[in-house]
Amino acid sequence: MNRFEQLVKDIKDVLGPSSGLTSDDVDVEDLTHIMERYISDKKEWSMYAMEDGSLGYTRNLVDEGNGKANLLVLVWTPGKGSAIHDHGNAHCLMKILRGDLTETRYAFPNGDTEKPMEVKSEHVHKENAVAYMADELGLHQVSNRGSDYAVSLHLYTPPNVAKNGCYIFNPKTGERTHVKCGLYSSHGNRVQA
Repeated sequence: MNRFEQLVKDIKDVLGPSSGLTSDDVDVEDLTHIMERYISDKKEWSMYAMEDGSLGYTRNLVDEGNGKANLLVLVWTPGKGSAIHDHGNAHCLMKILRGDLTETRYAFPNGDTEKPMEVKSEHVHKENAVAYMADELGLHQVSNRGSDYAVSLHLYTPPNVAKNGCYIFNPKTGERTHVKCGLYSSHGNRVQA
């Protein structure tokens, strides 16, 4: 078992039979520390890192844990990123496996379509950093401003977005649109569209 496989196992062990990061028996700090201790090695996770330059990013399933969480490798195309989005009432831990990713957080729109969405913060997450996100913290957008592909590992609990999709938001008006969030690959195998 390589160190990435051990990381996946350790995450599953911490989650146990619980319903995820909001469960009384799961400590978010424990999961954060487990992810922080893993030093990224491309040879260990590259089978999950499928890229597609025509997309802003790809979502590649690594593990479904206890059925109440999912672990994904996202591959970010240079100069592209996600739309502003919510997390479907789920919690997310994100570890940067390769490159740098810029996270811009926004306040939820107040219904005023005359103003652009309010930026709350912007932070560049460097390789091996771990970040936490949940709807209680607002909305966010992740982008790869570098000239090479960036890769990140995401733990979502519960896996609401995979099941039900999420909302994306127009930065100029705050108008929201529901979208499905499909997988590009599953367990190292390309999913047919």
